Amino acid sequence: MQIITTDIEDVQIIEPQVFKDERGYFLETFHLGRFKSAGLPHVFVQDNWSFSVKNTLRGLHFQATRPQAKLVQVISGEIFDVAVDIRHTSPTFGRWVSAHLTEHNKRQVFIPAGFAHGFCVLSDSAHVVYKCSDFYDRNDEGGILWSDPATGSDWPTADPIVSAKDDRLPVLSDIPPEKLYNPVKAP
Repeated sequence: MQIITTDIEDVQIIEPQVFKDERGYFLETFHLGRFKSAGLPHVFVQDNWSFSVKNTLRGLHFQATRPQAKLVQVISGEIFDVAVDIRHTSPTFGRWVSAHLTEHNKRQVFIPAGFAHGFCVLSDSAHVVYKCSDFYDRNDEGGILWSDPATGSDWPTADPIVSAKDDRLPVLSDIPPEKLYNPVKAP
């Protein structure tokens, strides 16, 4: 497993070791010991699977008090994956990084808690799976408008397919800091 640091140090691209032969290939998509050794000691509690057609843009989503670290990968197709730093005390607050994830490069992106996440499908369709470090909580969900000029996300399509819900999300500057990243501490 190789770790590639992005422009925002906490967001990591992971290249798993792929074992190929005439039958096909094998790879480990997650190994807790190796992740801990690489400084990514997260335990994941929920797996999600998304299917989308070309030019679908999902995001930018987050949970404020129960933030989720995510490990994202593409099983079929290709996507442009984006993480926006919403930790209001971070020196990279409001900045974004992206990763090109495909079924062929088998890369994964690790997005720590405190980031909004979204992706755009570049292929005819894509199957995206991702692990989450906390459970989804409908009452805690939040989001940033995908086209917010302040985040400067350079999406690869001018006319994406976006849900009505995602198209009504606020811009980052309209969200109070306590509604962005405010993890609840366990008693």
